Amino acid sequence: MSLTHPAALAWLALAVPIVIFYILKIRLRRVPVSTILFWQQIFEEKQPRSIWQHLRHLLSLLVQLALLALLVFALAEPFFPWEAVDARRLVLVVDNSASMRATDVAPSRFEQARDLARRYIDRLRPHDEMALVAAGTQPRVVCGLAAHKRTLRQALDSIEPTDGPTRVAEAVELARRLVSGGENGRVVVLTDGCFDAAAALSEAKDVDLAAVGSPAANVGITRFQVRRSLLDPIGYEILVEVQNASAGPAECRMELDLDENVVDVVPLALKPGEVWTHVFEKTSAEGGVLKARIEHDDALACDNLAWALLPRRELLPVTLVTDGNLFLEKVFEANPLVKLTVVKKPPAQITPGTITVLHRQVPERLPNGPVWAIDPAGPCDRWQVGEKLENPIVTTQDKDSPLMAHVRLDNVLMPEARKLTFSGPTKVLVGAVTGEPLYAYLERAAGNVLVLSVNLDQGDLPLRTAFPIMATNALAWFAGHRGELRESLASGAIAEVELPAGGASSVTTPAAKNSLLLAPSGKRRPLPAGLTKTTIGPLDECGLWQIVRANDDAPPPPEKPALELACNLANRQESDVRTPEALLEKQTPVTVAAGFFLRPIWFYLIVFAWLLAAVEWYLYQRRWIS
Repeated sequence: MSLTHPAALAWLALAVPIVIFYILKIRLRRVPVSTILFWQQIFEEKQPRSIWQHLRHLLSLLVQLALLALLVFALAEPFFPWEAVDARRLVLVVDNSASMRATDVAPSRFEQARDLARRYIDRLRPHDEMALVAAGTQPRVVCGLAAHKRTLRQALDSIEPTDGPTRVAEAVELARRLVSGGENGRVVVLTDGCFDAAAALSEAKDVDLAAVGSPAANVGITRFQVRRSLLDPIGYEILVEVQNASAGPAECRMELDLDENVVDVVPLALKPGEVWTHVFEKTSAEGGVLKARIEHDDALACDNLAWALLPRRELLPVTLVTDGNLFLEKVFEANPLVKLTVVKKPPAQITPGTITVLHRQVPERLPNGPVWAIDPAGPCDRWQVGEKLENPIVTTQDKDSPLMAHVRLDNVLMPEARKLTFSGPTKVLVGAVTGEPLYAYLERAAGNVLVLSVNLDQGDLPLRTAFPIMATNALAWFAGHRGELRESLASGAIAEVELPAGGASSVTTPAAKNSLLLAPSGKRRPLPAGLTKTTIGPLDECGLWQIVRANDDAPPPPEKPALELACNLANRQESDVRTPEALLEKQTPVTVAAGFFLRPIWFYLIVFAWLLAAVEWYLYQRRWIS
């Protein structure tokens, strides 16, 4: 046996004063009495038991010395050499991914894993060390190697389940680095085994895998996205994917809501293991929060809901300057997003945000803002007008440009198209066989310009379906949206976002000043101030994340957030919560992590000292010792 603090044995010197106190006799006080006959009689009766009186004193002395020895040896902290040699370095890897929220075992898989971790902590031996690693969205060391059980329990209680994907394999590599370079290192993984590398980890020599859960069935939404239509100005498309992760068929109902208004209800009958995918086409100029909900009683709830953000389509103010062209007017009136104003002369002032369409009439200087010039009859500061082109043949089309999406001008008659010579850089969208631009755009700081040099009255372009598509493409290009997709992020993602400078409150404050990232659960994460772009994440909760502005001393305002992000589980592997039966059959008993001495020797010495003190008190009360 060895001692951790040998110097503590110096406290044994206290035995000397204890012995001295027992040796010294108390000086008797003289008291005059009337007679000694009675005292003489008592002395004669007690005289035969004088040896026992000496033993009573000796036994009391031995008890006191034993009590002192126990306390001193406890201070010295003795231990057996084999305890230091066989001391273990354990790392508990706790899976806190989305699948661990499954409630097929009460109260949940995560809580069952946490209870199992507490048992491992309670069975640690005095010289053992343990570390805790969370294997959820982002593997992290919750507590480094420590032997203090209370610290380990507090660190374990700080781990919370997430909605993110599992990272057990990466967490095990992190755990191996913690115990590398030492002997008796071991990694214990507490998981449901719902990941690809589970079988390989269970066979690893340095890993003990304790599985929780059961082969539970689950139906979940594994993909949910929405975007604006490329053709319909107010249309949008919804992509939904539902997985039946079970060995049997499943019937459920899926409901789609836009800002709590029902959009569609679809009954589903899924075969075992089936992945159902469908695209819904709907129309609405209003944007908002789109939610998909599955009504099905299964083990995992976080994949029964999914969120997406539908961009709102605002009305586009369009000023049409023309002497009268029925085709142009009807094309813009047919667009539900256009707020059309028809005038015969170019206005002196253009309201900011207004799209100006100039039919033939072109001022010497183009107005500020987006401008679409159709069949310009005169020159301006951006081009000069030449002779007319007789029946030009289209040979060049920029198919990659969004302005030409779904537009084909082959075999379209364009008589009397005007020859234009531009004064600056120009991007040709449609060109004639002679190289003359028929449709082009110019970029400028005051607003982009589109030029279509086709005579609508002489050709058949207005009669073709290509013309209203061209107008729709042009309006979308000017407005800056074209089939907008505000992607719904998968849980665990890290996103780079641009922070609006003014925010929803229109307060002129610097970007990201006093900005907060609000999780769906209400948790707040401060964002760095003074930035226009920042990286947020990992997003480990499903729902709507919000960026809001708030004072440092006040809660976030209840107004509309400056930015919203939709986050869904969107993970087939996490939605498949069937714990492999092979892992359940191959369980690692907790007793493997136990030893004979679960507490240090000094603890037992203290216990014996308390017992000895209790025995001494009992003997003294019985007058067996003095």
